[in-house]
Amino acid sequence: MSNPLHQIMDALDVETFIVCDNELQGRNIMLNMLKNWGFSDVDIVFAQHVGPGTRIRGRAYAYRPADKYAWLLREAAKVDQP
Repeated sequence: MSNPLHQIMDALDVETFIVCDNELQGRNIMLNMLKNWGFSDVDIVFAQHVGPGTRIRGRAYAYRPADKYAWLLREAAKVDQP
């Protein structure tokens, strides 16, 4: 079976509410979680501390602009086949 991450066009967003003391702690928890899942290129695209925690959206990049997209390389290989 092929790797499902190779079907992602650009990035995977994860949004949740993290119970934490402040926004910085919430950001660190999200970044660490994405890295623990095996992603190396991660970022926070939204964070807002409200009440007992932080509403946060983390982004894990599968591909950045100008990367060699696995899904595009497969399509090109199909076209090149006789």
